[in-house]
Amino acid sequence: MLQTNPRPARPRGQAMADHRTPLIKNCWYVAALSSEVSRSLLERRLLDTSVVMYRTEAGAPVILNNRCAHRSFPLSKGRLQGDDVVCGYHGMVYAPSGQCVGMPALPNPPTHACVASYPVIERAPFIWVWMGDRDKANPELVPDTQWLAHPEWKTLGGEFQFHSNYVAMHENLLDQTHFSILHAKTGIGTPAYVRSDLDVRQEGDRVIILRALKNSPPPPVYAVPMKLEGRPVDRFSDARFESPAIHIAHAKIVNLEPREGEALEYLVNITHAFTPESQNTLHYWWFNSRNFHHEDAEIDQYVLDSHRAAYLEDVEALTWIQELLDKEPGTVEELSFAPDRPGIMCRRTLLRLSQLENGIPVQPA
Repeated sequence: MLQTNPRPARPRGQAMADHRTPLIKNCWYVAALSSEVSRSLLERRLLDTSVVMYRTEAGAPVILNNRCAHRSFPLSKGRLQGDDVVCGYHGMVYAPSGQCVGMPALPNPPTHACVASYPVIERAPFIWVWMGDRDKANPELVPDTQWLAHPEWKTLGGEFQFHSNYVAMHENLLDQTHFSILHAKTGIGTPAYVRSDLDVRQEGDRVIILRALKNSPPPPVYAVPMKLEGRPVDRFSDARFESPAIHIAHAKIVNLEPREGEALEYLVNITHAFTPESQNTLHYWWFNSRNFHHEDAEIDQYVLDSHRAAYLEDVEALTWIQELLDKEPGTVEELSFAPDRPGIMCRRTLLRLSQLENGIPVQPA
């Protein structure tokens, strides 16, 4: 008689966030790029909520709930009147505060009529929004991405909107063991890099990976723009889960055999920002910033093409996983191994933050 081992139950202390974990709202998320928001009404779904975005006549960004308080007409289908939004159904007028300040059918605006207005901070290239408890919207918690607008860095980027949960996205970015497998065609990683020394640490809610690989050729994604193909370098890198909204990575490539006119060090910052559209769909913005060869158009095109192709591989993989999970009822048990430690730490943090926000007793790690 064939015997099978029963599927082991996940230990209580191993509980982690997954695609069903309630979204964390007490966090600064990217609502849009600065370039996207203008004097036209822009509708977008963020954290399962439809919002409308625009700029005041002075240029300040405004984000309101998109549903008129009267009969749920989308305000994005209305029009701007100065700094106010006019509903296209019955003409109710909403100030940037969300307060109704006019209604054609009444001599005085109804003072109890209002829509949610969300705290907004613009730090180019991002417009950040806080959709949770307003009292906790501390501007000091906005992630620092100053290099994205700094002239010492050449920054290129792109965006995707796709079917996946942000928990899986965070784990994917902390999971460097898939680099030389999933990204074999796009040259993101090497087998030697995957096996290099790994230091994982947690600082507060941040999860940080540090790696060093010495005297080894870099992968094409670095070698080509740095013009170091086939040459040994020392490679130092880190990857950081900064918040539910952003992941940041840094790389330093040390040129061990510098030739005339070449730099001794090359620096690259990689920024991944993503905001849940809904429980299992994402807005995703990525940026590659470098401190070398700013004016080389061929390098620009290579960086755009290679990174877009690599991130599309991630997008496709995570979409396929989510589509499969959508068909699986209840809890899905997965095996974890030693190299998964960074992702597990991140997922435990996300679960804890979600539980705290939703008043759920936090399970001990």
